[in-house]
Amino acid sequence: MLLIPAIDLKDGECVRLRQGVMEDATVFSGDIVAMAERWVSQDARRLHMVDLNGAFDGKPVNAEAVYQVRAAYPDLPIQIGGGIRDLETIEAYLKAGVSYCIIGTKAVHNPEFVAEACKAFPGHIMVGLDAKDGMVAINGWAEVTDYEVKSLAKQFENDGVEAIIYTDIGRDGMMQGVNIEATQALAQAVNIPIIASGGITNLDDIRRLATIEADGVSGAITGRAIYEGTLNFQEGQALSDELAPK
Repeated sequence: MLLIPAIDLKDGECVRLRQGVMEDATVFSGDIVAMAERWVSQDARRLHMVDLNGAFDGKPVNAEAVYQVRAAYPDLPIQIGGGIRDLETIEAYLKAGVSYCIIGTKAVHNPEFVAEACKAFPGHIMVGLDAKDGMVAINGWAEVTDYEVKSLAKQFENDGVEAIIYTDIGRDGMMQGVNIEATQALAQAVNIPIIASGGITNLDDIRRLATIEADGVSGAITGRAIYEGTLNFQEGQALSDELAPK
Protein backbone atom coordinates (compact mmCIF):
# COMPACT_ATOMS: atom_id res chain seq x y z
CA MET A 1 0.00 0.00 0.00
CA LEU A 2 1.37 3.32 -1.07
CA LEU A 3 1.61 5.97 1.64
CA ILE A 4 1.10 9.35 -0.03
CA PRO A 5 2.05 12.64 1.68
CA ALA A 6 -0.42 15.48 1.17
CA ILE A 7 0.65 19.00 0.27
CA ASP A 8 -2.39 21.24 0.54
CA LEU A 9 -1.95 24.66 -1.04
CA LYS A 10 -3.59 27.84 0.24
CA ASP A 11 -2.36 31.25 -0.84
CA GLY A 12 0.92 29.71 -2.02
CA GLU A 13 1.65 28.04 1.31
CA CYS A 14 1.52 24.46 2.54
CA VAL A 15 -1.30 24.17 5.06
CA ARG A 16 -3.60 21.66 6.70
CA LEU A 17 -7.27 22.26 7.39
CA ARG A 18 -9.49 20.76 10.03
CA GLN A 19 -12.58 19.17 8.46
CA GLY A 20 -12.19 21.30 5.33
CA VAL A 21 -12.69 24.66 7.05
CA MET A 22 -10.58 27.26 5.20
CA GLU A 23 -10.53 29.55 8.23
CA ASP A 24 -9.10 26.75 10.37
CA ALA A 25 -5.81 26.38 8.53
CA THR A 26 -2.40 25.61 10.03
CA VAL A 27 0.51 26.87 7.92
CA PHE A 28 3.44 24.45 7.81
CA SER A 29 5.66 26.00 5.15
CA GLY A 30 5.86 28.76 2.58
CA ASP A 31 8.36 26.79 0.48
CA ILE A 32 6.42 24.16 -1.44
CA VAL A 33 9.43 22.65 -3.22
CA ALA A 34 11.29 22.28 0.08
CA MET A 35 8.26 20.51 1.52
CA ALA A 36 8.19 18.12 -1.43
CA GLU A 37 11.91 17.49 -0.91
CA ARG A 38 11.23 16.63 2.73
CA TRP A 39 8.88 13.81 1.75
CA VAL A 40 10.96 12.61 -1.18
CA SER A 41 13.94 12.29 1.16
CA GLN A 42 11.75 10.06 3.35
CA ASP A 43 11.01 7.67 0.47
CA ALA A 44 7.73 9.14 -0.80
CA ARG A 45 6.84 7.54 -4.14
CA ARG A 46 4.00 9.92 -5.01
CA LEU A 47 2.66 13.29 -3.87
CA HIS A 48 -0.95 14.25 -3.29
CA MET A 49 -1.40 17.98 -3.94
CA VAL A 50 -4.60 19.96 -3.45
CA ASP A 51 -5.28 23.50 -4.60
CA LEU A 52 -7.57 24.57 -1.76
CA ASN A 53 -8.16 28.03 -3.20
CA GLY A 54 -8.97 26.39 -6.50
CA ALA A 55 -11.49 24.08 -4.86
CA PHE A 56 -13.42 27.08 -3.61
CA ASP A 57 -12.90 29.30 -6.67
CA GLY A 58 -13.67 26.58 -9.20
CA LYS A 59 -10.44 27.12 -11.13
CA PRO A 60 -6.71 26.60 -10.49
CA VAL A 61 -5.14 29.22 -8.22
CA ASN A 62 -1.94 27.54 -7.03
CA ALA A 63 -0.95 25.72 -10.24
CA GLU A 64 2.43 27.44 -10.36
CA ALA A 65 3.46 25.76 -7.10
CA VAL A 66 2.50 22.39 -8.58
CA TYR A 67 4.58 23.10 -11.67
CA GLN A 68 7.57 24.06 -9.52
CA VAL A 69 7.44 20.72 -7.72
CA ARG A 70 7.02 18.93 -11.04
CA ALA A 71 10.12 20.67 -12.40
CA ALA A 72 12.14 19.84 -9.30
CA TYR A 73 11.12 16.16 -9.32
CA PRO A 74 10.32 15.21 -12.92
CA ASP A 75 10.15 11.47 -12.17
CA LEU A 76 7.91 11.69 -9.11
CA PRO A 77 4.21 10.96 -9.78
CA ILE A 78 1.92 13.78 -8.67
CA GLN A 79 -1.83 13.64 -8.26
CA ILE A 80 -3.57 17.02 -8.11
CA GLY A 81 -7.06 18.06 -7.11
CA GLY A 82 -8.89 21.31 -6.45
CA GLY A 83 -10.54 23.51 -9.05
CA ILE A 84 -10.48 20.96 -11.87
CA ARG A 85 -13.73 21.71 -13.66
CA ASP A 86 -12.90 21.47 -17.39
CA LEU A 87 -10.83 19.49 -19.88
CA GLU A 88 -8.52 22.42 -20.55
CA THR A 89 -7.35 22.41 -16.93
CA ILE A 90 -6.70 18.67 -17.06
CA GLU A 91 -4.78 19.02 -20.31
CA ALA A 92 -2.62 21.80 -18.88
CA TYR A 93 -1.69 19.76 -15.82
CA LEU A 94 -0.94 16.63 -17.81
CA LYS A 95 1.16 18.55 -20.33
CA ALA A 96 3.16 19.90 -17.40
CA GLY A 97 3.90 16.33 -16.34
CA VAL A 98 1.33 15.78 -13.59
CA SER A 99 0.35 12.10 -13.51
CA TYR A 100 -3.25 12.22 -12.28
CA CYS A 101 -6.01 14.81 -12.07
CA ILE A 102 -8.63 14.41 -9.36
CA ILE A 103 -12.19 15.49 -10.09
CA GLY A 104 -14.22 16.25 -6.99
CA THR A 105 -17.24 18.54 -6.82
CA LYS A 106 -17.64 18.59 -10.60
CA ALA A 107 -17.95 14.80 -10.61
CA VAL A 108 -21.02 15.02 -8.40
CA HIS A 109 -22.62 18.02 -10.10
CA ASN A 110 -21.93 16.70 -13.60
CA PRO A 111 -21.09 12.96 -13.66
CA GLU A 112 -20.99 13.03 -17.48
CA PHE A 113 -17.86 15.14 -17.22
CA VAL A 114 -16.02 12.24 -15.60
CA ALA A 115 -16.84 9.96 -18.53
CA GLU A 116 -15.74 12.69 -20.94
CA ALA A 117 -12.46 13.21 -19.08
CA CYS A 118 -11.73 9.47 -18.92
CA LYS A 119 -12.28 9.19 -22.63
CA ALA A 120 -10.04 12.17 -23.40
CA PHE A 121 -7.29 11.29 -20.93
CA PRO A 122 -7.46 7.54 -20.20
CA GLY A 123 -5.42 6.39 -17.22
CA HIS A 124 -5.03 9.87 -15.77
CA ILE A 125 -8.36 10.56 -14.07
CA MET A 126 -9.23 9.95 -10.44
CA VAL A 127 -12.38 10.94 -8.60
CA GLY A 128 -12.37 12.27 -5.05
CA LEU A 129 -15.42 11.29 -3.04
CA ASP A 130 -15.72 12.93 0.34
CA ALA A 131 -18.37 11.50 2.60
CA LYS A 132 -20.10 11.86 5.91
CA ASP A 133 -22.07 8.86 7.19
CA GLY A 134 -21.87 7.27 3.74
CA MET A 135 -23.26 10.29 1.87
CA VAL A 136 -21.21 12.42 -0.52
CA ALA A 137 -20.25 15.95 0.50
CA ILE A 138 -19.30 18.69 -1.98
CA ASN A 139 -18.27 22.33 -2.25
CA GLY A 140 -15.42 22.10 0.20
CA TRP A 141 -17.50 19.81 2.40
CA ALA A 142 -19.98 22.62 3.00
CA GLU A 143 -22.90 20.60 1.57
CA VAL A 144 -23.86 16.97 2.19
CA THR A 145 -25.81 15.55 -0.77
CA ASP A 146 -28.35 12.76 -1.13
CA TYR A 147 -25.88 10.67 -3.15
CA GLU A 148 -24.58 7.45 -1.64
CA VAL A 149 -20.82 6.99 -1.96
CA LYS A 150 -21.02 3.38 -3.16
CA SER A 151 -23.46 4.06 -6.00
CA LEU A 152 -21.43 6.99 -7.35
CA ALA A 153 -18.20 5.01 -7.08
CA LYS A 154 -19.70 2.18 -9.14
CA GLN A 155 -20.79 4.67 -11.80
CA PHE A 156 -17.31 6.19 -12.02
CA GLU A 157 -15.76 2.74 -12.15
CA ASN A 158 -17.83 2.09 -15.27
CA ASP A 159 -16.60 5.39 -16.72
CA GLY A 160 -13.00 4.18 -16.43
CA VAL A 161 -11.52 6.23 -13.58
CA GLU A 162 -8.10 5.13 -12.37
CA ALA A 163 -8.98 5.21 -8.67
CA ILE A 164 -11.36 6.64 -6.09
CA ILE A 165 -9.91 8.81 -3.35
CA TYR A 166 -12.20 8.33 -0.38
CA THR A 167 -12.19 10.82 2.47
CA ASP A 168 -14.19 10.46 5.65
CA ILE A 169 -14.73 14.13 6.43
CA GLY A 170 -15.66 13.39 9.99
CA ARG A 171 -12.11 12.15 10.57
CA ASP A 172 -10.03 14.40 8.29
CA GLY A 173 -7.54 16.56 10.16
CA MET A 174 -8.95 15.44 13.51
CA MET A 175 -6.30 12.80 14.33
CA GLN A 176 -8.99 10.30 15.33
CA GLY A 177 -7.95 7.30 13.29
CA VAL A 178 -9.14 5.89 9.97
CA ASN A 179 -12.72 4.80 9.36
CA ILE A 180 -11.70 1.26 8.44
CA GLU A 181 -15.23 -0.11 8.16
CA ALA A 182 -16.45 2.50 5.68
CA THR A 183 -13.24 2.32 3.63
CA GLN A 184 -13.40 -1.46 3.43
CA ALA A 185 -17.08 -1.42 2.46
CA LEU A 186 -16.36 0.94 -0.43
CA ALA A 187 -13.34 -1.08 -1.58
CA GLN A 188 -15.43 -4.24 -1.61
CA ALA A 189 -18.19 -2.55 -3.59
CA VAL A 190 -15.99 -1.71 -6.61
CA ASN A 191 -13.16 -3.30 -8.59
CA ILE A 192 -10.93 -0.25 -8.91
CA PRO A 193 -8.34 0.93 -6.39
CA ILE A 194 -9.45 2.92 -3.36
CA ILE A 195 -7.07 5.45 -1.87
CA ALA A 196 -7.95 6.13 1.76
CA SER A 197 -7.81 9.62 3.17
CA GLY A 198 -8.71 11.23 6.46
CA GLY A 199 -7.84 10.34 10.02
CA ILE A 200 -4.46 8.61 9.70
CA THR A 201 -2.70 9.33 12.98
CA ASN A 202 0.03 6.79 13.69
CA LEU A 203 1.53 3.42 12.80
CA ASP A 204 -1.50 1.63 14.25
CA ASP A 205 -3.60 3.16 11.46
CA ILE A 206 -1.15 1.79 8.89
CA ARG A 207 -1.50 -1.64 10.48
CA ARG A 208 -5.29 -1.42 10.36
CA LEU A 209 -5.31 -0.29 6.74
CA ALA A 210 -2.96 -3.12 5.82
CA THR A 211 -5.64 -5.59 6.91
CA ILE A 212 -7.93 -4.35 4.13
CA GLU A 213 -5.30 -3.81 1.42
CA ALA A 214 -6.35 -7.07 -0.22
CA ASP A 215 -9.89 -5.67 -0.56
CA GLY A 216 -8.56 -3.04 -2.96
CA VAL A 217 -7.11 -0.27 -0.80
CA SER A 218 -4.02 0.58 -2.81
CA GLY A 219 -2.95 3.75 -1.06
CA ALA A 220 -3.43 6.06 1.89
CA ILE A 221 -3.02 9.82 1.98
CA THR A 222 -1.58 11.31 5.13
CA GLY A 223 -1.35 14.96 6.09
CA ARG A 224 -1.58 16.42 9.58
CA ALA A 225 -0.04 13.34 11.22
CA ILE A 226 3.24 13.61 9.31
CA TYR A 227 3.37 17.38 9.76
CA GLU A 228 2.73 17.27 13.49
CA GLY A 229 4.96 14.24 14.02
CA THR A 230 2.55 11.59 15.30
CA LEU A 231 3.52 9.52 12.26
CA ASN A 232 7.01 9.22 10.83
CA PHE A 233 6.40 8.99 7.10
CA GLN A 234 9.43 6.86 6.32
CA GLU A 235 8.57 4.39 9.08
CA GLY A 236 4.96 4.31 7.89
CA GLN A 237 5.89 3.42 4.31
CA ALA A 238 8.37 0.81 5.49
CA LEU A 239 5.72 -0.78 7.70
CA SER A 240 3.21 -0.75 4.86
CA ASP A 241 5.72 -2.50 2.59
CA GLU A 242 6.40 -5.07 5.30
CA LEU A 243 2.68 -5.81 5.80
CA ALA A 244 1.78 -5.95 2.10
CA PRO A 245 -0.07 -9.13 1.05
CA LYS A 246 2.45 -11.70 -0.12
